[in-house]
Parts: sequence; C-alpha cells; structure tokens
Amino acid sequence: MLQHSDDPDTFRANISSWIEAHCAPELRAIPRTDQQICWGGKRFEFSSAAQKAWMQAAAETGLSAPRWPIEYGGAGLSRQQEKVYREELARLNAPTPLESFGLWMLGPALLEFGTHEQKLHYLPQITRGEIRWCQGYSEPGAGSDLASVQTRAEDRGDHWVVNGSKIWTSYADQADWIFALVRTDREAPKHRGISFMLIDMTAEGVSTKPIRLISGASPFCETFFDNVVVPKEDPAGLSRIVGELNRGWDVAKHLLTHEREMIGGGAQGLLGTRSLGAFLQDLDDQVLADPVLRTRAMELEVDSLATAMTLDRYKDMAKQGGVGHASAMLKYAGTELNKRRYELLMSVTGSDGLDWDGAHGALPSEWLRTKANSIEGGTSEVMLDILSKRVLDLPSQ
Repeated sequence: MLQHSDDPDTFRANISSWIEAHCAPELRAIPRTDQQICWGGKRFEFSSAAQKAWMQAAAETGLSAPRWPIEYGGAGLSRQQEKVYREELARLNAPTPLESFGLWMLGPALLEFGTHEQKLHYLPQITRGEIRWCQGYSEPGAGSDLASVQTRAEDRGDHWVVNGSKIWTSYADQADWIFALVRTDREAPKHRGISFMLIDMTAEGVSTKPIRLISGASPFCETFFDNVVVPKEDPAGLSRIVGELNRGWDVAKHLLTHEREMIGGGAQGLLGTRSLGAFLQDLDDQVLADPVLRTRAMELEVDSLATAMTLDRYKDMAKQGGVGHASAMLKYAGTELNKRRYELLMSVTGSDGLDWDGAHGALPSEWLRTKANSIEGGTSEVMLDILSKRVLDLPSQ
C-alpha cells in the first residue's frame, strides 16, 4: 500500500519504493517497444505476467489515474505529487502502467460533464483497464470542420438508431466502446444538434475496417454504424448521452483540449518511446564528434525542456479553469518537436536507419508514424489558425 505524505521528500521516497516493489525489473529494460504498452480492455493480451501485475497494482492504488478522485478509482494526488510520481517513473525507467483514451480524453470529459452515476460506473472501469475506448469524431466529410458531422442518431422513443461512419478512429478494431459525436437534431445549426454518445462496439451493426499507413501499421480504422440500436438508458438507468442532449459540442471542445495537451505532451502511446540521449550514447564516437550533430541535439534537448516546462505551467493554469485555446499551441509545439526528434534520429543513422529489419529496429516505422502527429487531434495548420484568431486575435484575411 502506498503511504501518502504531504511532505514532498517523504512522498518521493514512498512512491519510489512503491514503484520498485511493484514494477518488475524486466519491465524497466531499455529500449521499450510498442508491444510493451499496456492498453487494457477485454481483448488486450498482456505481454507478460509482470505487465499484468504492474497494471493491477497501479489500479488498486489508484495510480493509473493519479489525480482523479479516490471515489472514482483515482489516487487523489495533488498536482505536485503527480509530477513527483511521473518523475520517479522516468528515473526508474518504469513504464506507465496503463495507456488509455479513457484516461486521456473520456475521463476528463466525464469528470466535467458526466453525472455522478456515470462517473461511478465508467471511471473505475477505465482506471482498472477493464474497458478500452476509442474516439468517434472525424468523418470523411468532417475532419478539420468537425462540427459538420453527419452521423445521425434518430430518436425512437426508448432508444436511438445510429447510422453513419467515422474515419481515422484509432484502434477501433481493438476497442470495447466508442465515445462519438452524433447529430441528434438535423434542423439545428451545425454547432447545435450534436450529442456526445457512448456506444458499445459489440452492438449489432457496428463494424470497422483498418487503414494501412505508410509505416506499414494500421492503428487507424474506418468505423461504420448501420442501424445500430443504442438504448437511451442501460439496465442500471445510466444515460448513454454525456452532458446535455444536443449540446455535445461543449463536451467535444473540452475533450479536444485534453487530447491536444496529451499529444503535445508526448503521450507514450502516440508519440513514440525513444530517448534521444540514450540513442545517441549507443552511436560510435565518430558520429558524436560531428559539431553540427551535437548542436542540433542540444538545440532539441533545450527546446524539449522548454516545452516540458511550458506544459507544466499550463497544467498549473488548468487548475484555475483550463488552458482553453492555448492547448492548440501545446499540440502544435509538441508534435513539431517530436517530428524534429525523429528527423535527427534518422539523419544520424544514415542509410542504416532505412533498414526496417536492421539494428535500429522499428525506427523507420516510428519516423513515418510521426507524420500523423501533425494531423491527429487537429492539423498543424488548423492549430496555427486557432492561435492566430483565438489567442493572438489577428484579423481574418
């Protein structure tokens, strides 16, 4: 059991001891692969007994969601305590016990807009890794212009009938449930008439089709809804709508700020796992002797530190009411920084870095994957447009 303490040094010692006691040495090996990321969910297959034990220990202590209230499955840590916890995970090279769109996106939305009953039902399932969620936002005709979604939910009395499709649905083929934007009032202006709905991916009429990327992987999917019946309330009386009916855009905007902060902050599940310093240390001295390389590496490390400090500052601001449109800046800066990191990694490996089965493992695939960072969660161009109009208050051209 983790011993809480208000004294920072005592808490650091306690959390460090707890991590060492529950995270097996085999999980702290370098380098860590994508296959070792724990996503949870009904269909997730643990890579080892140690990985499963690590997730369960964190869930029992609430450390899969450190700052969530204890009654909803979190640890109830303060902002500073969570920072110490993350620092100790990094120092001990311990993986995050659970990665989840439920933790990063749906959970914050439920905490803000969900009923107490919805929170009690869904949030502990998320922290225990029992349900894996995916996000149903983008559509073939509604990507950057997200408010133009056309997937519709028709009111049939005690249930909805959902028809339409989503695209770029990350890991939809492995998810148990989806949180989706659906149009519940087709006569309302496009920002109105949208509702935030929770849908079981095993419901009849839900299907997915993977989208293969240039990296060779298929994390994205097309998701189709063909006369899918969604009860307005489940057997426990919980509404499948989060927030107010036809006011899902409010929930969507709130969730997007967390998604952009998550991507900008370098969430392990999206932005790769390679440490620049550790990677460069493995190269021969002749490469490291290159002054241009050293300059680029140091510039990147300084920018990374500055970005991390900025992210911490905005997290502190969030306690006073959120970061709002500034999340677009965090998302833009974080994704561009990650692309620069992988460009540097590829350049120092030369032609060897292009070998998909070579000494550097999945590096070329990871490099190609970073190109999607500037698309998902809103393109870099859209982020710059938001910053110019909403933050800098520049005139439209």
